[in-house]
Amino acid sequence: MKKHDIKILIVDDEPDILEILKYNLSSQGYQVFTAKNGIEGVEKAKKKTPHLIILDVMMPEMDGIEACEIIRNTKGLENTLITFLTARGEDYSQVAGFDAGADDYITKPIKPKLLVSKIKALLRRLNEEKNQNEDILQVGNIEINREEYKIVNNGEEIILPRKEFELLALLASKPDKVFKREVILDKVWGQEVVVGGRTIDVHIRKLREKIGDNHFKTVKGVGYKFVL
Repeated sequence: MKKHDIKILIVDDEPDILEILKYNLSSQGYQVFTAKNGIEGVEKAKKKTPHLIILDVMMPEMDGIEACEIIRNTKGLENTLITFLTARGEDYSQVAGFDAGADDYITKPIKPKLLVSKIKALLRRLNEEKNQNEDILQVGNIEINREEYKIVNNGEEIILPRKEFELLALLASKPDKVFKREVILDKVWGQEVVVGGRTIDVHIRKLREKIGDNHFKTVKGVGYKFVL
């Protein structure tokens, strides 16, 4: 998908923030829309069907958490990418954001160039998700062959145990998306056996040793995500 086809909605009650973000993202070629509170944000989201929504948390009339929950339950917006951009950096605020259905959580203040970089990383999923159901998934320098249960990392073939492979394939299917621990347990282990949360941690540690520590990020109190 080309940049000029991508629609981004920014929802924030601070005019200066809206202006700065709109300028920086528009200059990248994206279609950018704005809203000044949660109620207006939900209305704009339904009307514009954006590919990505950037939400503030603390806003008048309707806060970002409630707006996110409504958007997630709106037909046609279930798969819209949503990231919070807020000064609230506490762990419980981030957990609440992810529980509401957010894909990412960015803490203010943040330099415009870094924000644009993070937004680009989020938007990469729009193209990568098209390949999710294919036998071979290419993410950066890593090739994941689902049919042969084989990994090629920077040209080097790596054979992983089944659960490590499935965990990597799940996280890498949506780079930068935070997968909650309960989702990982359900998708990778399912009902096969009762396992504890530490099982995920052990498998992540092994993947870090084999694939690279820089590819796996822990989101405290929530889960894990794969980064390029």
